[in-house]
Amino acid sequence: MLKTNARGLSLIKEYEGLRLRAYPDPGSGGDPWTIGYGHTSNVHPGQVCTDAQAEAFLVADVAGSERSVARLVAIDLTSNQFSALVSFEYNTGSLEGSTLLRCVNQRAFAVAVAQFARWVYADGQILPGLVTRRAAEAHLFATPD
Repeated sequence: MLKTNARGLSLIKEYEGLRLRAYPDPGSGGDPWTIGYGHTSNVHPGQVCTDAQAEAFLVADVAGSERSVARLVAIDLTSNQFSALVSFEYNTGSLEGSTLLRCVNQRAFAVAVAQFARWVYADGQILPGLVTRRAAEAHLFATPD
């Protein structure tokens, strides 16, 4: 199975940001609460973590997203394509059933690149941070290894 490359990990870290104190979802203002680099499992208001705990959460969460992408994608991918999809799955958890996935599996890569830009909404609002993240993921996906 492919692993997320350094560019993909850097993208995840950059757009998730490191927060050592739990914070509410920017879209909902509440659940899911997040800590570290976008870790949301069993996070509660007031929770704190160390840098080392944030890195451990990241490693475990990225591994879960890698497993999801590997299970869902039926074709061979480049390292950059895989890493872009892992970042997308890490952030959205919505690769399964998406048009993006269907385009990837059909090798319609140009259409897949355009699909990233559709995933910029939270609670019906366009979030500028998601716009730039999706553009970065699309760029990584389209960049040859």
